[in-house]
Amino acid sequence: MIDWPDGTPQTCYSPSTIVRDHFEPGAHYPVAEFLVRSRTALNAASERVRQRHGAPCSLALAELAGIEAAAARYPADALVIFRSFGK
Repeated sequence: MIDWPDGTPQTCYSPSTIVRDHFEPGAHYPVAEFLVRSRTALNAASERVRQRHGAPCSLALAELAGIEAAAARYPADALVIFRSFGK
């Protein structure tokens, strides 16, 4: 769960727990850094799925595309709050 700079909450999806290596609950990230971390984490998650199942994870890649589209509405230095990991 994240909060965008305008306070809009969003639940984000990852098929892998690898995202836990890239985010800290309660941390505030500038949008630009949040994008770098999201790209790294979700591409790694997709790659893990590809290694196990022979194809990248389309859900992780779609989530990344959605994050990129939402992030485009904010200045690069505005802060995203990483609230928590989902269950």
